Amino acid sequence: MARRWRDGWGTLVVEGGERGVVRVPLEIAASYRARTKGLLGRESVDGALLLSPANSVHTFRMRIPIDVAYLDQRLRVIAVRTMPPGRLGAPRLRARHVLEAEAGAMAGWGVRVGARVAIETTAPRR
Repeated sequence: MARRWRDGWGTLVVEGGERGVVRVPLEIAASYRARTKGLLGRESVDGALLLSPANSVHTFRMRIPIDVAYLDQRLRVIAVRTMPPGRLGAPRLRARHVLEAEAGAMAGWGVRVGARVAIETTAPRR
């Protein structure tokens, strides 16, 4: 069940949390260039960033701490970590995608180990 996205925008849908269905603005980074840039240089994040394919991240040259959720091929969360700037995250062998957001955001959305998320895409960015 391989998923392939293009760089662009969409919505992260988190179901089953205490708040019911949560919809979060999502930026999709699927190209090498977009994944390499990621959240570097940003002061804040509006929603979440999906890196795909990816199984690890780093926070070198980042200005803010971030939440990182590792997703398997079925978009099930296999690990969630909060990473301060200047850290190297360990690769997750089963991870195929990584979600990034401002520190503390994912707990509020209900993103936790075992949760399943969905990705709804919109038009590719230009």
